[in-house]
Amino acid sequence: MICLKIISGVVILLYCLLMLCYRRGWRLQPLHLADSRFQPRTRISIIIPARNEAGRIGECLRALQAQQYPVDLFEAIVVDDHSEDETISQVQAINAPNIRCIRLADHLDPDEPVVAYKKKALAVGIAVSNGELILTTDADCIAPPGWLSTVAALYEREQPVMVIAPVDFSSDGSLVQLFQSIDFMTMQGITAAAHKLRMGNMSNGANLAFSRDAFEKIGGYAGTEHLASGDDFLLTVKMQQAFPGKIAYLKSAEAIVRTAPQPDWRSFLMQRIRWASKSGKYRDTRLTAVLLLVYLLNLLMVVLAVTALIVPDVFKLLGALFILKLLAELCFLWPVAGFFGKRRSLWLFPLLQPLHILYIVLAGFLGFFGTYTWKGRQITSDKAVEN
Repeated sequence: MICLKIISGVVILLYCLLMLCYRRGWRLQPLHLADSRFQPRTRISIIIPARNEAGRIGECLRALQAQQYPVDLFEAIVVDDHSEDETISQVQAINAPNIRCIRLADHLDPDEPVVAYKKKALAVGIAVSNGELILTTDADCIAPPGWLSTVAALYEREQPVMVIAPVDFSSDGSLVQLFQSIDFMTMQGITAAAHKLRMGNMSNGANLAFSRDAFEKIGGYAGTEHLASGDDFLLTVKMQQAFPGKIAYLKSAEAIVRTAPQPDWRSFLMQRIRWASKSGKYRDTRLTAVLLLVYLLNLLMVVLAVTALIVPDVFKLLGALFILKLLAELCFLWPVAGFFGKRRSLWLFPLLQPLHILYIVLAGFLGFFGTYTWKGRQITSDKAVEN
């Protein structure tokens, strides 16, 4: 019992220090303010991989048409990834001169096995584009009117090779979507803090920009095609290795891209397993150490909960860890929730903690050892199979 208390004390102490570091990193990350006098010069190519997105791609593209950015300075290329619905016709119905759709199948060698379809779609879209700055997003994302100008302003001012920008989950008020909204907001806050403190490379392909020149110099997605996921994160790692200190984070409400969370618990778990599947597939000792600490704490709490059923005295230790973990996370999340306008939703945070702990343990385990299904494909670490 003494040994268990010592281990628990060390783990929770390190975790609380981590949350305090994240809070500091978030606050140190400068807020980017829009400049009404900004006159953009950068030509931007927006690449949107799409698979069976007929119900959402139209709204995504209409948001691009509403951008406060010169029409002659940006293009949007939708790369259809073997859709079985009306995705292509929905894109064609937009009928805008700077928006077009290409078929991934037209650019594939039939004898070449493909694992990472999304990376392939992005690479094909980039190859046929002509922008100096590449901006990736997803077919179910909605960008605010000032999105392009805000990204371009930071790019022109600081000349980074990559710009990591915020993404937010909307919510219909259901438990599954509220849970995802808070969980994803936490990850977005960590992304910004980790970038500022140089505690690991994190990004999200729903709102990621990079220069064409830098992308070509690092060989694009070469070396990562054997992994089905990680188009964003693994590219960020390559950029950081090739251009240390040349990645910028854009902390601006004008640049927040919003998207809907997964509709049910199974889809949510599949998404998180997909994200966790990158674990152990990259060289980033700082991020690996952080992820290991987070996983160990959550696993420890599950073990303590099971043990407490046999040894009731363990409930006290479990309760102490639960409270300390909760307070540390709320300390970090309070300013993050203010940025995303979600402080009112934090009252649910304590109630959702048990569910959060279980999903971290399960998704982490299955992501490292298991398979998952995504967009009608069954994915393992080395192949993608159509269902």
